[in-house]
Amino acid sequence: MNQFRMIIISMFIGGISVAQEKVQCIDSVTISMAPFSDSSRHWYGIHDDGNIINPLPERPQYSETEITKIADNILLFQRNNGGWPKNYDMQAILTSEQIDSVANAKNQRHTTFDNSTTYTQIEYLARVYSITREEKYKDACLKGIEFVLSAQYPNGGWPQYFPLENNYSRLITFNDGAYIGIMNMLKKIIDQHSYFSFIPDEIRKKAELSFQKGLECILQMQIVDNGRLTAWCQQHDEITLKPAWARAFEPPAICNGESAPVVLLLMQLENPSPEIIQSIQSAVKWFSDSKILYTRVKTIQAPIEKSRWQTTHYDKVVVFDPLAPPIWTRYYELKTNRPLFCDRTREFLYSLAEVSRERRSGYGWYIYSPQEVLDKYSEWQQKWAPNGNRLK
Repeated sequence: MNQFRMIIISMFIGGISVAQEKVQCIDSVTISMAPFSDSSRHWYGIHDDGNIINPLPERPQYSETEITKIADNILLFQRNNGGWPKNYDMQAILTSEQIDSVANAKNQRHTTFDNSTTYTQIEYLARVYSITREEKYKDACLKGIEFVLSAQYPNGGWPQYFPLENNYSRLITFNDGAYIGIMNMLKKIIDQHSYFSFIPDEIRKKAELSFQKGLECILQMQIVDNGRLTAWCQQHDEITLKPAWARAFEPPAICNGESAPVVLLLMQLENPSPEIIQSIQSAVKWFSDSKILYTRVKTIQAPIEKSRWQTTHYDKVVVFDPLAPPIWTRYYELKTNRPLFCDRTREFLYSLAEVSRERRSGYGWYIYSPQEVLDKYSEWQQKWAPNGNRLK
């Protein structure tokens, strides 16, 4: 009897040891929170009375190694329709009152892909489920994927918000990574990326169909300007697919910053169709032709200026610099292809100095992202278009 009891006790202690090792293993895993940085930055940096909760001073955050606690936060913020609201910090250690407020808002349907929202939460939950195998993370992940699929327009595009709202958020949106963030996530599902290996075949097939429709829509939206195939706008009309206005300082234009990730996605595709090859070739040529040399944007100290949108103590100026790498403006005017700037008045401007300081310092008017496309072009071109180097 004593020997039997010792065996049982040993098995029990051994079970505890294994469980402890599993917990220690999970606690040693780090999942980067960088994909959530845009939403987190907005939550802390811009007070919004429309938020369910706002940050409290000197509140702590979970470490990146506390993956289940962060995942539980993500579950808390997920709405009943499967999507997420933007501009909250998934690492925030919330008070009990804040937790109650977020939980009580689950029926709200103000859910979005803006500021890298929803698809980032889905990927995080997939990663955590692949480590912990806890069903609650899998269920929330699958619910999020179904939300993404249901939000797609019949023509293949995605709005900024879903369910649809009666404002510019109905537009098909490349801005802030919305469209391409979704497409990159779907591609990982289709390719059976390690942390998406649990996705059922039925959902994977839906994702593949959705991805193909998304590609077709991308090709249809590429801007033909003065008879030339160029790149894309930040946002396109959800019906006509033409470039469209969003906010007052976001005009219909050729937008290199948002177009670069589009081309990088297309360059990942194996055995690209002639239409995709033409799309890439045309965009690469546009990026090369629209680059600006000998120009640098400097951030300088300036007297404090307060506005309803932000308080700044700095300004931005454009300077000549013969050693500066190529740079691009965020917008190029349709028909003229001139570098374009805007303000909250919707007025077209043609230099950064003409923009009000609040918008001049608070928006990314110059970008470097097309350079990544140009750097990767040679290898892609030799593989898929060996007789058509558009940079010669």
